[in-house]
Amino acid sequence: MSTDETTTTTNSDDEFEPIQVFPEGEADLRPGADSCYKCSTCDTSCPVAEVDDEFPGPKFQGPEQWRLKQKEDTDIDKSVMKCSNCMRCDGACPADVPLSQMHNTARAEYVDEHLDTFSREYVRNKILANYGRLGKLGSMFPRLTNFVMGNSLVQKVNEKVLGITAERDFPEFATETFREWFEKRGGAQVQSEEKRIAYFHGDYANYNTPEVGKALVETFEHFGYEVAVPEQRCSGTPMFANGMLDDAHRAAKFNVETFADLVDEGYDVICSCTSCSMALRQEYPELFDFEDTERVASHTYDAVEYLRTFEDLEGELATSEDYDGEFDELAYHAPCHARNQGLDGQAVEVLGNVDGVDAHDVGESCSGISGTYGWKEENYENSMAIGEEMFDHMDEAPAETGLTECPTCAMQMEHGSGYDVRHTLEVVADALGGD
Repeated sequence: MSTDETTTTTNSDDEFEPIQVFPEGEADLRPGADSCYKCSTCDTSCPVAEVDDEFPGPKFQGPEQWRLKQKEDTDIDKSVMKCSNCMRCDGACPADVPLSQMHNTARAEYVDEHLDTFSREYVRNKILANYGRLGKLGSMFPRLTNFVMGNSLVQKVNEKVLGITAERDFPEFATETFREWFEKRGGAQVQSEEKRIAYFHGDYANYNTPEVGKALVETFEHFGYEVAVPEQRCSGTPMFANGMLDDAHRAAKFNVETFADLVDEGYDVICSCTSCSMALRQEYPELFDFEDTERVASHTYDAVEYLRTFEDLEGELATSEDYDGEFDELAYHAPCHARNQGLDGQAVEVLGNVDGVDAHDVGESCSGISGTYGWKEENYENSMAIGEEMFDHMDEAPAETGLTECPTCAMQMEHGSGYDVRHTLEVVADALGGD
């Protein structure tokens, strides 16, 4: 598809405007696109290929389809929609082939050329990809929304009509969003010219788990940071995974423009979700090249990573006398998007410094939910099959509470094990005397 082909879509203000499917400033494939020597390492690392015999694997979805597209007019294969966007293939490839970038662009092309905008699959994927819109609506009347979405009949209708599995409990909305809490407390409680962070909380921490955002704010203020919480949109991760690249472009452009201004003022961008930090650091620069994309990416960090890098987090936790023992034995799962950033062991290392806390790593397996992948009716059984190894390791671990930095991994952990699951920042904040 040429980069000047356009489609008519709706912008955030419900006004129609033509935008490019591979939009203004689309970035070229990074070097290595034609470096695949068919070793199949990516296929053996792919959790979907392991449980789905019909899925051809990342090697076919990426370099092989890309080569075919260079030589002849070949359609994108529908199987690209089965890719979960776990991105484990990126880390596995010894030739540094941009596999996930190839998958993202291929999905967008398939959606644009083959899915009718009124089809069941398109509507379902559009809803899942734009959770922020649902979250904004649901959080207006959280108790009513939780009652309705928790009704088994509603869940069955969602499965029948939309293809959203009825096997999972819809996540509950908080009665007070994170942003409402932050505004009610009067914003930042610490002012600093030298130590400044801008918090990218994402939709889920805002609408569903504000306790994660509160833990981040309290932890960073403990270390003397001024915390800014600017207006923002979804990181785009569920949009990439569902081939909604035009939606991702709008969200990314807004986020880059907003956070670039704060970077100019001395702020670093901090994420509490590893999928959000992955999007800002890797997917934005790969897929878009509008102004300041690279600069924002270079100033973006995962929250625990940032504290480990710039503060004596381990020493502070080791000498803390405020830990009240709420968490003791924890079964920790490192999300795929944390592993892709080299952050897989940090939670176990950091929490090893807190007396009374023992975090057990439950292995390298994928949780299986991979964002919106495991919410689709046709993927549910495969999602649970992928997560089986993690569930087994959780059962074997001497723990009754789960731990992870990814909200959808937390959903899968709770669903498959029955454990209550917390975020690493909540344990850190508790150990530092937070509320």
